[in-house]
Amino acid sequence: MQVIRITDLQAPVLHPYLTLKRPKEHHKQGLFVAEGRLVVERLLQMPGFQVRSVLTMPQWLERLEILLKDREAVPVYVAERKEIQEIVGFSYHAGLLALAECPPVPTLAEALRDAPAACTWVALDALSHAENVGVTTRNAAALGADGLIVGPTSASPFLRRAVRNSLGGIFALKVVSSLDLADTLCELKTSYGFAVVGADAERGVPLEEFRFEKRTCLVLGHEEHGLTPSVREACQTCVRIPMEGGLDSLNVAAAGAILLHEVRRQRA
Repeated sequence: MQVIRITDLQAPVLHPYLTLKRPKEHHKQGLFVAEGRLVVERLLQMPGFQVRSVLTMPQWLERLEILLKDREAVPVYVAERKEIQEIVGFSYHAGLLALAECPPVPTLAEALRDAPAACTWVALDALSHAENVGVTTRNAAALGADGLIVGPTSASPFLRRAVRNSLGGIFALKVVSSLDLADTLCELKTSYGFAVVGADAERGVPLEEFRFEKRTCLVLGHEEHGLTPSVREACQTCVRIPMEGGLDSLNVAAAGAILLHEVRRQRA
């Protein structure tokens, strides 16, 4: 690794770290920022990701030397905690960030080319908050999902807050971007034998009465409005998690975790 001590906090090479509050700029450039020890370590352990640079404090250098032993060309910019906070524009305590390129987006056919007979995918329909996308992605990776389909109006799972909240789970999943989620779900059904199951807090089949198929795609909708009409129509059926305590629904990431756990439980 190339260790470079920062002397100019406004140096052009640091510009991506100066724009952390404007994540869409990174997205347009096909870049993302990973932050925090666990997320950065998982990124550096994934050979398929191209890492542009690392920004860190001196105490992380020994660990980074191990993680970057096969990435000798990656520059590591070193600064003290207060300097990093000044660079990123907010109080940042982890002191470890990395800039990387978003991976190439596979087509649905490419992503499913070697898919096993039993597999689970998660589709995101209009999830607007990067934090929810990130936690949902973390849950999907942790509970055995194989991939993620991101609808055109959902927040990208490679936005900084999404990557952070995924705790690096996004690096373990295949990610397909869909320009028309309803059409993609129909293709999943007709061409790849998936059962497409939407989460609907009001009109779905109670979860305890539902049996998931070997190939299942769970579809999660907008935080407030749920599934869009066209996507709901593309679902073969919908399930709901019965509520108590006078509440009518769960946070979308929590609901997704319960559904994914039930899919895994039934298969086991």
